[in-house]
Amino acid sequence: MSRKPAPPSLFAADTPAPLADRLRPRALEAVVGQDHLVGPAGTLTRMLARGSLASLILWGPPGVGKTTIARLLADRAGLHFVQLSAVFSGVADLKRTFEEAAHRRQTGQGTLLFVDEIHRFNRAQQDGFLPVVENGTITLVGATTENPSFALNGALLSRCQVLVLRRLDDAALDLLLDRAEAEIGHALPLQPDARATLRAMADGDGRYLLNMAEQLAALPETAEPLDVAGLSDLLARRAALYDKDREEHYNLISALHKSLRGSDPNAALYWYTRMLAGGEDPRYIARRLTRFAVEDVGLADPTALTQAIAAWETYERLGSPEGELALAQLVLYLGTAPKSNAVYTALGEAQRAARATGSLMPPAHILNAPTSLMKQLGYGAGYAYDHDTEDAFSGQNYFPDGMPRAEFYRPKDRGFERELAKRLAYWAKLRQDRGQ
Repeated sequence: MSRKPAPPSLFAADTPAPLADRLRPRALEAVVGQDHLVGPAGTLTRMLARGSLASLILWGPPGVGKTTIARLLADRAGLHFVQLSAVFSGVADLKRTFEEAAHRRQTGQGTLLFVDEIHRFNRAQQDGFLPVVENGTITLVGATTENPSFALNGALLSRCQVLVLRRLDDAALDLLLDRAEAEIGHALPLQPDARATLRAMADGDGRYLLNMAEQLAALPETAEPLDVAGLSDLLARRAALYDKDREEHYNLISALHKSLRGSDPNAALYWYTRMLAGGEDPRYIARRLTRFAVEDVGLADPTALTQAIAAWETYERLGSPEGELALAQLVLYLGTAPKSNAVYTALGEAQRAARATGSLMPPAHILNAPTSLMKQLGYGAGYAYDHDTEDAFSGQNYFPDGMPRAEFYRPKDRGFERELAKRLAYWAKLRQDRGQ
């Protein structure tokens, strides 16, 4: 026997809806950032004008309007809207939904079935859609954040048109903030730089942006506008603290690390033996020395990492106390090695750039195209195979479109990195000569 839904709470009407729900577009024309689909010449606009809404797969990142577009398509096409989540639905839910859609069809009412996270359904469940899509019982609109070429059955994919939704760009996110401010009745307490940072933090996700805007809207209207640091303090997560009960542990490893960085192998050896005398696990020391090999020696001496792994493995084979000699040899090797933090610095700069630019796609010419769908989308077009070019160097751009070329790695003029700097300078000249 089916269970009746619980009656709405008496206080439901007094509970304000989240800002993202209140700002959900009520017309396709109001959807932001997807003009290629819902603009005057958009794919969906033309499809609706022809009166031939096909079954669709909406592929895109979170918070770009997939659910909203599905609801509005049902309204515009005059179809009954039904929503299921592949995370919470099973075969019984699908069977009941298909039966209800078939009954509706007999009375002249069509059904648009929206399936969120459709890639979560297994192969058998996906196959269950085939007959009802083919005979028109339902118009299927599936939403997925995964590549449909890999996440969906070929049979289902062949019966649906795949539409790609784009991450929201800066202009679209700014428009959402304007709408949010109109809804709440006042400007968000943000300085211009902080407003730009808020958009960057959203990483193309409109829903996430509005959720953060809602937190800002809760601040007193008299509050001073936040700068970037104030915004970060308000919205950032707190980092976990160290265990204060083991302060000496961290003091000694810090002393060892900084002695190595200062190229004082004798001081480093002293702190190494102090740690062993205090009962420190040599495996922990081996791990930290390996980290030092890549953080503070890096490519100034590429064999430092090899030496670190070899010393660690030697300790594992010999154990204490014999294996501790191998770690002592590593301490002396690292202390006397040329130093460079260029790899460490490059990684940090690249990570900051990745956070700032969000989820920009790689340029299409360097994407593999193992499926016909991906080829139709232009994946791999124009790629130059470097081994077939002069000097085995094409000079093509490998950064995302819209992102200027960046130089994160700057070799030091010492050790092996001196040679790497020459190579990079040579390739930079080739790139410049070839107009890349």
